Amino acid sequence: MTTVLVVDDQPLQRYGFRMLLDSVPGTDVVGEAAHGTEAVRKTAELRPDVVLMDVRMPGMDGIEATRRIVATGGRSRVLVLTTFDLDEYVHAALRAGASGFLLKDARPEELLAGIRAVAVGDAVIAPALTRRLLHEFARLVPPGGDGSDGDPRLGALTDREREILVAIGRGWTNSEIAARFVLSESTVKTHVGRVLSKIGARDRVQAVIFAYDHGLARPHAP
Repeated sequence: MTTVLVVDDQPLQRYGFRMLLDSVPGTDVVGEAAHGTEAVRKTAELRPDVVLMDVRMPGMDGIEATRRIVATGGRSRVLVLTTFDLDEYVHAALRAGASGFLLKDARPEELLAGIRAVAVGDAVIAPALTRRLLHEFARLVPPGGDGSDGDPRLGALTDREREILVAIGRGWTNSEIAARFVLSESTVKTHVGRVLSKIGARDRVQAVIFAYDHGLARPHAP
């Protein structure tokens, strides 16, 4: 059973999400919140697997709420929902520790798949927005840097793990990485797990941010 906390300042929006999620076996909406402060409090109380987080809310917004939820080190993961396909808040939300984001007009099956993915520790980004998000990272991250900036986390990576990190930064899936390096998907999954552990990333989204911050990835990298 995947437990979900729905956070949105619009009652009708919360009702719609609850109706959808409660109709699916294996998914349980354990609570609702109308603003960020309530979201932080209820996450601590209910410890849901996934917090379905709206970004723009009065008072404490979804970004600050995400930052506070992640900072507790608890089990709950945050999936951000936005009505804007290149909302400036999305970048900030991911840096705050969100495990991904989807558009509010995503199909029901996309939303459900995203919730399940986040619940098991994976990350999800709306497919149509991945390329544009990477360009946004490239615009916001200072130019320069070749990954040799002395960060001890990079120094802990083997050559293969560094290659895997670069591939993650380029948005490649495990199957694409496996084909490129002639590895089995299970081996790639093991490498990815080690990379995430060594760089202290919660999931692939955070690994992408790390790769961009250290100059290891840019859009359209060959």
